[in-house]
Amino acid sequence: MNTDTMPKLGVGQQAWRLTLAVVVSVPVWLSTLALARSRNGDPGSWLLLGDPVVALVCLVLLLWRRRWPLAVALAVTVASTVSVLATGAALLALCSVATRRRPVEIGIVVLAYVTGSQLAIGVFPVEDAAEALWWVRITVPALTAGIAVAAGTAVGARRVEVRSLRERAESAEREQSARAAQARAQERNRIAREMHDVLAHRISLVAMQAGVLDHRGDLSADENRVLVRGIAEGSHQALEELREVLGVLRGDPGHPEPPQPSLDRVPDLVTDARASGLDVVLADTVTGTPPDGVGRTCYRIVQEALTNAAKHAPGAVVRVALDGAAGTTLVIRVRNGPAPRRIPPPPSSGFGLLGLGERVALADGELDHGGTPEGGYVLTARLPWPDGPPTVTKRASEWKADPTP
Repeated sequence: MNTDTMPKLGVGQQAWRLTLAVVVSVPVWLSTLALARSRNGDPGSWLLLGDPVVALVCLVLLLWRRRWPLAVALAVTVASTVSVLATGAALLALCSVATRRRPVEIGIVVLAYVTGSQLAIGVFPVEDAAEALWWVRITVPALTAGIAVAAGTAVGARRVEVRSLRERAESAEREQSARAAQARAQERNRIAREMHDVLAHRISLVAMQAGVLDHRGDLSADENRVLVRGIAEGSHQALEELREVLGVLRGDPGHPEPPQPSLDRVPDLVTDARASGLDVVLADTVTGTPPDGVGRTCYRIVQEALTNAAKHAPGAVVRVALDGAAGTTLVIRVRNGPAPRRIPPPPSSGFGLLGLGERVALADGELDHGGTPEGGYVLTARLPWPDGPPTVTKRASEWKADPTP
């Protein structure tokens, strides 16, 4: 046990320990004083003056027993040979050494204590040495030292246990704080990803409509009004969705997290894209309702693909195909042709497909994307659809009722 790791004692703890040492020593000193008076009539100046001074020095030395435990214990034990009033200080020093639970140190101090008690008989001749058996003179101080060692060992074991419990509690608290911080970071990253998915789609449609207004001078007044109204509505929806996401990010109780979209919202997504001027064809042969996680990932894949098509291929035909059933794989394929006219794309973060790849990977799916020979682009995703209880079948014919270009 390292003394640097031992608990520091406060003034109150030091005081009561030293007081206890004095309380133990005073009866022994008074008894010795009374015996000396009865035998010799005069106890002597050393017992009255020198003994208390040595005991006081021993008590002062005990204040440094934490820093130099073995040296202080040996010094106090040797000093107790000539001072009866220092007996309690010697036992306290022995007990302090025993808290370290080092057998060699304990054995040295015990040997010094027992040896010193034998020498003390000559210093204080309160009884005839011949009247006491040698084993009695050794056994009594040995038992006293054993009690002090047992008490010190128990205190040391208790300190180790308390320190271990404290370290475990601090470690658990640190781990809990780390888990909480990690959970907060993951939640913020998730919300940030949702913000990108929502706003990138809305702003891309608005930018596409603004680009049409800028590059088309042959539009009628009604067509201009439709495009302007679409820009206004898209901007308003983007602001509303941004406000909702920011409310969740701030932890505002007045802004609960909006419901997550799923596969059944894909037709609405396609309708909004058509209203913004994007030429989209939706073909769906999905049978059944996939789990929420699979459906939400499917929605985000279509959303990101339509966003990229609006940015990089405005005016091109975009074909969205969905196919799958429970127990198989949900396949999402979004394909667009080359842009019929060159329009500078709006600013892009460059993290859309990267975040989409992370979503698909979390769903244990596969994502492929790349250019086509004719200058278009195709994105294909495959999501595992675990088999589950029967669900209500979607009417794919309703989705196919949208007009084709």
